Amino acid sequence: MVRPLLVIPLLAAAVGGIWLARGALQRWRDLRAAETYELAGDRWPMLLRAGGAMVCGVCVTALTLLTALGAFGGLGRGDREEPVGDSVAGAMAGVGAGAGAGRQQAAPPAVAPSASAPAPAPAPAPAPVPAVASRFDSVGHPGGGELLQSAVLGPDGRPRNVRVWLPPQYAKEPNAHFPVVVMHAATPSRTADAEVPDVFEGIGSALQTGKARPFILVAPEAPNGTAHPCELVAAAPAAVADDATLRTTIAASFRTLPPGPASWGTLGVEGGAPCAAAAGLARPDLYGAAAAVSGRYDAAALTQTGAEAPAGSSAKLLLAAAKADAAGLDAARKLQSSLKSGAGPAAKAEVRISDNVQDFSADRERLRLVRQAAQYLAETLTKAS
Repeated sequence: MVRPLLVIPLLAAAVGGIWLARGALQRWRDLRAAETYELAGDRWPMLLRAGGAMVCGVCVTALTLLTALGAFGGLGRGDREEPVGDSVAGAMAGVGAGAGAGRQQAAPPAVAPSASAPAPAPAPAPAPVPAVASRFDSVGHPGGGELLQSAVLGPDGRPRNVRVWLPPQYAKEPNAHFPVVVMHAATPSRTADAEVPDVFEGIGSALQTGKARPFILVAPEAPNGTAHPCELVAAAPAAVADDATLRTTIAASFRTLPPGPASWGTLGVEGGAPCAAAAGLARPDLYGAAAAVSGRYDAAALTQTGAEAPAGSSAKLLLAAAKADAAGLDAARKLQSSLKSGAGPAAKAEVRISDNVQDFSADRERLRLVRQAAQYLAETLTKAS
């Protein structure tokens, strides 16, 4: 009877250690995410959980040794009674089921086998890691809406930062579902709002003046491994930042219209403009409209991308630049001309150029251009319902 008495506290210490270690890991990830955006975080909860997990680990080690070696004596063959074996197997099965039902995947350490007790029942196999993020945290209220962030698994299995801006109407209309605009970044491992911090003000002002209908803006982190994510999207359309995992996460976490050309669009400003153009031309079956602001474009590469788009689709593209931006307008017109003379779906692309924005500063012009892009996207996509 001594061996079961050791197994019970061993299992309790193992489960407690797993729970504390899992909590410490979650707090550490939260601190990493907070440091990325220069937010303050409290380290004490993480340290306390980590210390508790270490203590539980020491207890598990000691109890495992005592159980295996029979330190208290009386662990001969006479102890192998059927009721004892049944109780150990039941305890192991219960603990395994409890661990498999947790949000994180962790199984209790196996008890060392010995000749004086039957082998414990195997723990159930852990469920696959869910692709949907569990929580989006609020980090601010720019442009009259709410900005949230979370870490979402990428195609390579690594977490990436994703920011989501909800328009003011999201809270005011609790039963409405909104279209989505994905904003592409030009810098690896960064989100687009970090490159263009006033983008929310431009979109918010367009909504306040009634020039645009509300939509949700999603800013995923640009893929790493290349210095030019826009060129990667043009060469490999499957490399768009909002892959199936991200679309599933956004749809499960927010009230959005179903992903598709009727309700999803893409936006890029300055360095991110070629990304938006490439994504819109490569995936008109996903993006119903694309808006590229103040960009410089590789017309030949984008025309080839548009020509290889899914058959039967037609891209809708806005190329906007300030009136004083001669280089930007020239690049936009060259891309428009190249697409018209392209093959297949490229020739069917509907390209609109905006060249009438003029203001006293470059920042003011960019704000007005973003407002135009928001209006174009809102007009093209299905309105919230």
